[in-house]
Amino acid sequence: MLETFSTLPVVWQALAATVFTWGLTAIGAGAVFFFKDVSPKALDAALGFTAGVMIAASFWSLLNPAIALSEEMGMVKWIPPLVGFMAGAFAMRVVDYLLPHVHLFGGMEEAEGVRTRWRRTTLLVLAITLHNIPEGLAIGVAFGAVGAGFDSATFPAAVALAIGIGIQNCPEGTAVAVPLRREGMSRLKAWWYGQLSATVEPVAAVIGALAVVTIRPILPYALAFAAGAMIFVVVEEVIPESQRGGNNDLATIGAMVGFAVMMTLDVALS
Repeated sequence: MLETFSTLPVVWQALAATVFTWGLTAIGAGAVFFFKDVSPKALDAALGFTAGVMIAASFWSLLNPAIALSEEMGMVKWIPPLVGFMAGAFAMRVVDYLLPHVHLFGGMEEAEGVRTRWRRTTLLVLAITLHNIPEGLAIGVAFGAVGAGFDSATFPAAVALAIGIGIQNCPEGTAVAVPLRREGMSRLKAWWYGQLSATVEPVAAVIGALAVVTIRPILPYALAFAAGAMIFVVVEEVIPESQRGGNNDLATIGAMVGFAVMMTLDVALS
């Protein structure tokens, strides 16, 4: 199956990979059809796991290849990763400042972005959508790097990144949908909103893949940009939310496990 997948055009590979990650988000959100509530400890551990996967992916699947590609392309090897990383973080800060949203366990008084009268449900979905943009972009850029034909970018490594992000998307879908169900939303509606936030991943992936295939010199910058965006989301949203419930040790263990899983996937498959 992977052999057939590897023969597809790069943009289609990126699209298929993020449809897979979106599907796992939908599966995770499907927990609302079986449970009205999930233990806060489980949710905090899941968020910690998500943080660990994203941190590991940012280095092993994005920054490390960006450094290698910079050297391979004859650039000063630390400049593109540095510039791209900071640009990614800055871009997410701008979006975070402008986009109305509220974090997973935050009240309406903690809403961020421009002022709006939108409901908390909408603001929550926008927050998770903000979280998923860099994930989709990372997958698209990774597959685009493979299509660009550089030795430092391998197809198994791009697949490992998609698998890792997909794995952490599953509990993330649960972490979004179950609180909505607990607030009285119907099972179907809670599932719908839980999976809706991941629909942005295929869009971001296609944009990322097209960009690096069309303009090859930006590739190391694009890889680092995706890493900077992901680290911004982890530090600004995921880790604080995982620690909010008081289950700090459990969330930290989840982060360690997530990092180990993503590192193992990347090293074993690349």
